[in-house]
Amino acid sequence: MTKNSGRRDWKRNLRNRRQISGCKCRPVCSTEILQDLGKGLLVTGLFAFFFYRSLWALPPMSLVGWLYVKNSARHRRRRRDRQLLLQFKECLQAVAASMRAGYAVENAFTDSIVDIRSMFGEGCAMEGELQLLRRGLNNNLPLETLLTEIGQRGGLEEMREFAEVFAIARRNGGSIPVIIDAACGSVNRRLAVEEDMETLLSARKLEQRVMNAMPFLIVWYVEAGNPGYFDMLYWNPAGIALMTVCMIIYLMAYALSEWIFDKAFGGNWQKDREPMAEGGGERKCI
Repeated sequence: MTKNSGRRDWKRNLRNRRQISGCKCRPVCSTEILQDLGKGLLVTGLFAFFFYRSLWALPPMSLVGWLYVKNSARHRRRRRDRQLLLQFKECLQAVAASMRAGYAVENAFTDSIVDIRSMFGEGCAMEGELQLLRRGLNNNLPLETLLTEIGQRGGLEEMREFAEVFAIARRNGGSIPVIIDAACGSVNRRLAVEEDMETLLSARKLEQRVMNAMPFLIVWYVEAGNPGYFDMLYWNPAGIALMTVCMIIYLMAYALSEWIFDKAFGGNWQKDREPMAEGGGERKCI
């Protein structure tokens, strides 16, 4: 096989590879599609029955189901991003250990596949990226180019920033071990902040779930004890208008709670974050 044909095969494998958790173009598996579809249908039917008790409400309430599915997919992407970041941190730690043992940086990255597979299982996102990196190195592609592509596909700021600093250091003769240590420190700080926020807000998240379900539970409890108690709220213009207002207030409260948690998890760690630097090296991988 010639060098050009090898590179073509590597690029074809790269285009076909869509299993990176942070990649926006990653297709959702069939199980996740069915789960999201089931959740959307359940929410649509719940809102149509609870607020209107009419089959005619199903088409407009499908918008609520779609919004719920979209929000659920966003939470799933956040979990995948966190898992990918953890795998990236372990990869850098394995690379740093190999380089301290005297390995070249290219060999250190390829040898880290074994460590990633043993910690996260075969077929994890970072293992797939490292397999692509090894194929690229076998086709004489520069390591910094391969790391830049990993950062772009991963979609995480730490991965992109590491690739950029690594490329600059390779061109200017910077210290690669220092850069890897700085990247480990940056990822460790982000994960530590997110874990602290998760611990502090775990009780609030439970309260949020309880409050989200409370209006439905209260109405069903009263209805079970007094059948027909809420019939005046349905099948008449005044009742429909009142229930529509109640639904809008409920959705606004739900959106506000989601926004608060998004600010807590998505913004607070950025305040304590320090960019990776080419020099320094006080912070080591732990």
